[in-house]
Amino acid sequence: MDKTYFIETYGCQMNVYDSEFIADLLSMKGYSRAASPEDASVVLINTCSVRARAERKAITRVQQLVALKRSGRPAYIGVIGCMAQRLGSDLEKAGCRVDLILGPDTYLDLPQIIDGLENRDGPFVDIGQDPACLYSLKPRVHDSVTAFVTIMRGCNNFCSFCIVPYVRGRERSKPLGEVVAEVEHMVGLGVKEVTLLGQNVSSYCGDGTDFASLLRRVSDIEGLRRIRFTTSHPRDLTPEVIEAMRELAKVCEHLHLPLQSGSDRILKIMNRGYTYGQYRDTVELARSRVPGLALTTDLMVGFPSEDDADHEATLQAVKDIAFESAFTFKYSARPGTRASELEDDVPDAEKTRRLQEILGIENRMIDACKQSLAGQEVEILVEGASKREEGYLTGRTRKNWLAKLPAKGVRKGEVVVARVTGVSRWMITCDKVLLKGGGLI
Repeated sequence: MDKTYFIETYGCQMNVYDSEFIADLLSMKGYSRAASPEDASVVLINTCSVRARAERKAITRVQQLVALKRSGRPAYIGVIGCMAQRLGSDLEKAGCRVDLILGPDTYLDLPQIIDGLENRDGPFVDIGQDPACLYSLKPRVHDSVTAFVTIMRGCNNFCSFCIVPYVRGRERSKPLGEVVAEVEHMVGLGVKEVTLLGQNVSSYCGDGTDFASLLRRVSDIEGLRRIRFTTSHPRDLTPEVIEAMRELAKVCEHLHLPLQSGSDRILKIMNRGYTYGQYRDTVELARSRVPGLALTTDLMVGFPSEDDADHEATLQAVKDIAFESAFTFKYSARPGTRASELEDDVPDAEKTRRLQEILGIENRMIDACKQSLAGQEVEILVEGASKREEGYLTGRTRKNWLAKLPAKGVRKGEVVVARVTGVSRWMITCDKVLLKGGGLI
């Protein structure tokens, strides 16, 4: 069997990080990346289990690959990640007769496991959880100017709707020195911006170091231009973290702070650990200390027992706080969570109606926010050529808006200041580069 692999990744940025770790692990064992599943001897599907829709999408894709395998290519199919952890050998009941099923804590021996598949009768399954598991990514080659760096794994919050503590285990933090070494390695490969990842980065405690101190230490790394982080739990976002955002020029003015619901009653059933008033106070403190802060969030509609008054409270919260954008989803029960024991009593049609109502408000706010950018000067980290328009490059502003600008005289990896001349819901257009090399806006 030739040593070629293909990885498809579903779900959050932590899955993206894990896929990159696996790719580097395989490359060190002589594997090369294939352009498509048809060109690969090993195909790995890195899955998400946070929502039922994510699982359905992954299962459909695995079924397609199983059918493709009958033609002789790929030789092996593996399902890894959170859905693999949750379902284990039950994947076969969903029509996913694969060769390999691995949970998120079991990747280190993957090359050796693949080598042993030829002599197996039935899939290799390992969904054991390792409370000491902490991967570090130090690739030999990295072709992007941005990178994810996972600083912790697992979660201790046990929100009643969330499967993460069950499939990714309890919270554990990487040692401070290991995080710093990983970021320094990435910067040495040309990375200009890192996003620090964790299910709840605000509770980071590697070597007894809190998250605010970690931000300050990473900010000292020479050659690094920008720092982002996600996700922060509202209950644990401290004034010290907010102050670090204010003081550190490298930390971008963007905060993703999941609200989930504007109803205190629903927040309590969700076991979120805060009231809407406490959330709003945290937002007001952050906006008062970090000028121009862009705030994004997660919202859930149709949680068990959510009534019209609860929904109206969420609508009002969206209007009052004026998020720059929000990821909004319909509730779906996750087996094994406490919420799955509650009656899913909001009809799907009503969930859809409530979702569309929130999206209508969100979209109007996004449009207004984008329109306000017209004529302004923004700082952009240039990430590479536009995939849609020849002669343009794309990048992101400090507030995480996607931007495009003319390619003439500008290179990937540069930080530039440009004037905004056009806006759409998901993209801003700049016509002229005013300054190259820096100048924080």
